[in-house]
Amino acid sequence: MNVVAIVGPTASGKSEIAETVASRYGAAVVSVDSMQAYRRMDIGTAKPSTATRSRIDYRMLDIVDPSEEMSVMEFQRLGKAEIDDAIASHGRVVIAGGSGLHFRSLVDPLDFEPTDPDVRTRIAGNAPAENRGALLAIDPSAPDHVAMDNPRRVIRALEVHEITGLTPSERASRPAARAVAEYRPDVAFVGIGVDAGDESDARVTARFDSMLDAGLLAEVASLVDGLGVTASQAIGYKELVPVVRGEAALADARAGAISATRAFVKRQRTFFRRDPRISWLDWSDDATDRVESACRMIERATKWIS
Repeated sequence: MNVVAIVGPTASGKSEIAETVASRYGAAVVSVDSMQAYRRMDIGTAKPSTATRSRIDYRMLDIVDPSEEMSVMEFQRLGKAEIDDAIASHGRVVIAGGSGLHFRSLVDPLDFEPTDPDVRTRIAGNAPAENRGALLAIDPSAPDHVAMDNPRRVIRALEVHEITGLTPSERASRPAARAVAEYRPDVAFVGIGVDAGDESDARVTARFDSMLDAGLLAEVASLVDGLGVTASQAIGYKELVPVVRGEAALADARAGAISATRAFVKRQRTFFRRDPRISWLDWSDDATDRVESACRMIERATKWIS
């Protein structure tokens, strides 16, 4: 086993664990934080420092400009190549981060269907009820696979059907889709989850305040005119852009970013806790204890030694 994944919600200290594990066992780190892929978005994404990156072989950082878009499909293509290259170079890889879909895109056989902006725009022009009816007409079992109360998901299902001819039920019946649903990976890994649990809220607040102290507002100001659709939605950046433009108070933006991060933590927790391949560390306030617990788990599950 040459791949270990350290995953979990924001503000759980998983990056520190991943970096220590990489140093101890001579592994590379592949980031699955979707926003760390954007250049110059450093403070608000908690990107590893230059000093850290000088001693650890970090992958999937700074690979696209904030004005550009990076799809999960492109992330998957690049990330899988980085995993293969890192294994060839180091023999061992630590996958680390909290972007659940991006994590699964690297370890599971996720297939991404083609898109067509013109088709999507046309479908999106219909009333949500009309789109739901259209989807049910072509696939009565669609509610088993699509969140019908989510207009965006319904639009996407109709778009894929128009481009490929495949209904949601047909797509779900394919072998790769079944493997994904059953958590059968195509990249074998040892999964370790880190979650601060009841302490998450306080850690989120402290984390964002430390980012502000480190100059996050100035970082956002330097990027404000060059943020693309995806980058502009990154938590912290989204809330601070109006401050930079003189449209909101810093105190309100701070509160909004902290609230959004707490909600994100809950979604991350739900996503990762569903994955039966992940074993969860018992939380400890002591970072050294967390690291040593992770290393013991790794050494039990792999042939890695210090």
